[in-house]
Amino acid sequence: MNKTKTGVLGALTALMLSTSASVADTVKIAFIDPLSGPFAATGENAFHLFQYAVDAVVNDQGGVLDGDTFEIVGLDNKISATETLIHLQTAIDDGVRYIVQGQSSGVAAALIDAINKHNRRNPDQQVLFLNYAAIDPALTNEACSFWHFSFDANSDLKMDALTDVIAENPDLTSAYLINQDYSFGRAVAASATSMLADKRPDITIAGDEVHPIGQVKDFTPYARKIVSSGADFVITGAWGADMYGLGTSLIANGFTGPIYTYYAAASGITAGFGEAGKGSLFILAEGQTNPPASEEAEQYVAGFKEAFPGENFTLARTSNVIRMLAAAINEAGTATDVVAVANALEGLEIENPFGGTLYMRPDNHQVIQDVHVMAHTDDGVTNSLDGSPYGLLVSDSVVAAGRDSATTCEMDRP
Repeated sequence: MNKTKTGVLGALTALMLSTSASVADTVKIAFIDPLSGPFAATGENAFHLFQYAVDAVVNDQGGVLDGDTFEIVGLDNKISATETLIHLQTAIDDGVRYIVQGQSSGVAAALIDAINKHNRRNPDQQVLFLNYAAIDPALTNEACSFWHFSFDANSDLKMDALTDVIAENPDLTSAYLINQDYSFGRAVAASATSMLADKRPDITIAGDEVHPIGQVKDFTPYARKIVSSGADFVITGAWGADMYGLGTSLIANGFTGPIYTYYAAASGITAGFGEAGKGSLFILAEGQTNPPASEEAEQYVAGFKEAFPGENFTLARTSNVIRMLAAAINEAGTATDVVAVANALEGLEIENPFGGTLYMRPDNHQVIQDVHVMAHTDDGVTNSLDGSPYGLLVSDSVVAAGRDSATTCEMDRP
């Protein structure tokens, strides 16, 4: 080969290397949750919220690091732990290093266990689990993991806020607890019983029962039992079709007291309840949108509704997940070394456009944020749900709920 050809090839090789070094990478995030079946509406809405978040928070702002972009990939687990673990391995094989999931604490527990084992055996393919909605308190206590971060207040933190509100209302004297029959539902009942006894020992528990998740077609027998018990308020962690079926049956059978819930909003629930839910339904949630907590929050909600016409904006924490992940990646200076990213997430505190601050507790990887008791209403609502005039209006708030609460987490670190 002559010197001229050698020089040209050398220049081309140098150009190619320079170009490849400057090309932005894609940070893949796998969304593993139900996109079919009885809880598809909830899963699809969350997936769309994440799709919007990766663009609005990261990609449209220039990306992370040297222009790396985020991509979220939807994988339908049909709310099955078995399907979830199959998708987890597929995602890992495809180069994904970040997993988001939230529908079902039982599935979340299976993910934590599988990721613990995988990361121990495969130090070159380690992944982080960013949990946006599974709130069994065990997940950040006895089952806590260095590889797991929770971005929703767990059920104990939410119950602490709720029972503070209930304790201030002398008209509430008798509770009925009804929940889905799995780990989260049982955790809701246990914390409600304990905290009510501590804060209002005069309140009686008129009933405490569980029902099969996603299988009850008619909640009338449960509703009639609750009405006949004489309870003047209900606490439930039920979600999806179960929440709608339980709530509508309660109201139809004459229950007039407050129904305190974790998930009685959107995905057809708000429109379905309509006027009947006003004065009856109360939801524990984060993220103030009525009125918006900031101009940024107002623009964010409007942007989502423009991008996904007819969709509900309900989970501000989807933006929180992406916002905190991006901040941690930038601080760590890498998106591929997930240990460095996890270390950057620990103790991270940033402003939340939806109100207050977001702080990731280092000791148990539980995000701390403001928790609100919100009322189903059409009064003063700008962010309405289900195409109806109804939405969620903050009635009571607990700032930085649970920041100093006790934890039994004993975390093994790499």
